[in-house]
Amino acid sequence: MKILSVSDIEIAFLYSPIISQRFGDTDMIISCGDLPYYYLEYMTSMLNVPTYYVRGNHASKIEDTTGGERTSPWGAIDLHRRCKRDQSGMLLAGIEGSIRYNYGPHQYSQSEMWRMAFDLVPGLLINKMRFGRYLDILVTHAPPYKIHDADDLPHMGIKAFNWLINVFKPLYHLHGHIHIYRQDTIVETMVGETHVLNTFGYHVLDLHSNYFSGFH
Repeated sequence: MKILSVSDIEIAFLYSPIISQRFGDTDMIISCGDLPYYYLEYMTSMLNVPTYYVRGNHASKIEDTTGGERTSPWGAIDLHRRCKRDQSGMLLAGIEGSIRYNYGPHQYSQSEMWRMAFDLVPGLLINKMRFGRYLDILVTHAPPYKIHDADDLPHMGIKAFNWLINVFKPLYHLHGHIHIYRQDTIVETMVGETHVLNTFGYHVLDLHSNYFSGFH
């Protein structure tokens, strides 16, 4: 199973017919935020696969396009404060936004992030009872605390995310928010059983079929 994960900046060849040639075998798109709705809609229509997303701290409330006003990307599923089971059997959950630094939209305090993390718990427990595991992929915009984050307030990581990955042990925690300017920047870190991955720009996950054999 192949997952195209995107965040933060538009990549020219993903917004062109080339996407079908390079990523035609993609099974799912996941957006970790701060991307235009039209961009996600284009990828969804070109690849014809399920798209899941969370909003970043720079997300527009309303986006004007040639097709009219958008308050969300058409055809995509918002994961914020939700647990979802994809048609493939993949278990996903998400939390949008970043730490509050200027009272803009989709910004939250650490305590508010904790409350949203706790909102996921009932669904995660149901997953465990029904499917034998809590979660496969946690999708957020901000990174966990002290993992891929920065020292300045706008880019501080979220403490509740550390708790989620340590307790519920998803296979992946995908995030964005932290822009990459150097080739030696660490973008993937193992935390226990979880791959924490910064998907700035784009990243392709190729999950082996034996992991998914028990999903159906």
